[in-house]
Amino acid sequence: MADRGYWALALTGNLLVVQADIIKHTPVGQLFVHKLEREKFQNEFEPFLKIYGRVYNDPMVFKCNRQQFPDLPRWLRFTQRHPYDNGFLYGTPLQENLGKNIIEIFVTNKRSYETFKDRLVINVAPAVKPMPYQAEFFIGKREIEKVLPSDVQEEIKNDIKIIWGTDSLHFVNITSALDRGGRVPLPLAGHYEGVYVKLGSDKPYSTCLLSLQTLEHQRECEVGGKISEYCSRCNNPANCVTWCRSTLIDLSRPVPPAPLPTVGSGILAWGGEFDPPVSPPAKNYIPDYIVTIIIPFVFAIVLALILAYVMCCRREGVQKRDAMTPELQLYHHHTIQGNSSELRNMAQSRGSVPQPLSTLPMFNTRTGERAPPDYPSESIHIPLIMAQQAITIITPNVSLL
Repeated sequence: MADRGYWALALTGNLLVVQADIIKHTPVGQLFVHKLEREKFQNEFEPFLKIYGRVYNDPMVFKCNRQQFPDLPRWLRFTQRHPYDNGFLYGTPLQENLGKNIIEIFVTNKRSYETFKDRLVINVAPAVKPMPYQAEFFIGKREIEKVLPSDVQEEIKNDIKIIWGTDSLHFVNITSALDRGGRVPLPLAGHYEGVYVKLGSDKPYSTCLLSLQTLEHQRECEVGGKISEYCSRCNNPANCVTWCRSTLIDLSRPVPPAPLPTVGSGILAWGGEFDPPVSPPAKNYIPDYIVTIIIPFVFAIVLALILAYVMCCRREGVQKRDAMTPELQLYHHHTIQGNSSELRNMAQSRGSVPQPLSTLPMFNTRTGERAPPDYPSESIHIPLIMAQQAITIITPNVSLL
């Protein structure tokens, strides 16, 4: 049950509307679900755009906490998979949560980064009626966001009603398998995290549900068997129950109290005089020293001697190799060595011949100088080619007759 109130103030002929808190009521021991719809909060961001026919579908992020506290109450949880999805506040209040719980809701528009604040008041009342017969079912093809909507809960409840054989059913709790230590599913189609759904009733269990506690059913689960077709009935394949992971919680039988500890006299029994242990006998470390130091050292010396013998005493020598080599091959080898030596000698003798002057850098053919001549600093014309300065222009004398 939810109510939202509005207060009106008349100020100078104008009507000022103030939005009040969202008020909800829930009894102890029953599931509480509140849906945070993005469409309703979209009106709080730029609502005047609807007049011009422009409506945004903005991504929104919800953040919820208890008033004057950094987090939610222990019995209340919040989930929102994606900024384009609706958020859900859900949980089951306990007896110690009786009274008023004020939840602050902060909505952030990820397009304009505007922020809106709202308050949710949850009045937790005492339990309406006891539900001593409870059962927890595992639905492996669902995720927590897909089970919290009221229409999906109604589908699951209708299937359990047929199996239980009663219409007096109420949701007690809904928990994701990840909160029970389950693994995160692969991001592929057909992989789901799974959901545990707990329902309660004041009516006893049916025959199908009682079969969950039999040894025959447990043996079938160990070998991968299934429960009877009548008990496995589900209109929607996504709501089918995994019976081997479902349990019955019978609260109708009183739980026997734990046995109290035996109270003794508080005085320890006499154990006699304390006899301290004697010192251990002296230990001879010579065998340990021989095993850890002497033997490895001797082994290393033997290996070094063997290696030295192989490297130094097993060499064949040049004479023995020459005696084993055919004469033709040996003659060919000496011929190659002689030709190589002759080429080296010719290359060395070529270094005694002076290099031609024309190959030297900056050579002047007229003067034989190896460096360019000095030009006065005030000279205007400097020849690009050094040979130009050796060219002499001779002008013959022409006599006019």
